[in-house]
Amino acid sequence: MKTFIQLVDDLRAHVGEIFPWDLQKLLEQPLPPLLLDVREPDEFASAHIAGSINVPRGILETACEFGYAETVPELARARTRPVVVICRSGNRSVMAAYTMKLLGFEQAVSLKTGVKGWNDFDLALVNAQDIIVDPDSAEVLLAPALRAEQLI
Repeated sequence: MKTFIQLVDDLRAHVGEIFPWDLQKLLEQPLPPLLLDVREPDEFASAHIAGSINVPRGILETACEFGYAETVPELARARTRPVVVICRSGNRSVMAAYTMKLLGFEQAVSLKTGVKGWNDFDLALVNAQDIIVDPDSAEVLLAPALRAEQLI
């Protein structure tokens, strides 16, 4: 049996990862990568990287394919395009990027440190209304909210 982090670490060996400063440079290129945020819709709405699309990890596989209610055409057409997969801390994005590689997305990579690291590097996050989120407020929004019963 493996823990979540052990599973992520196993998959990390098969997935490329980039840091926020690497992504910042890629976004300045004439053909930037597709930004895919795999967090839940409420997480995405509170703070995300501008220009990213939201496809929760739970519907990722069908969102990547045509012919499903969850199909996201921009994503389904991106198999040959660089895709940066994003989550809060860089763990769910590793799992999602690995899945995408299995589905033929050759250039899918994970954003190491996620939107939390993006914010820590003082790069802007926006909310659902495309208003820049104050970095200190974002830090609070991105902090894990664990209840006592969720701890050992």
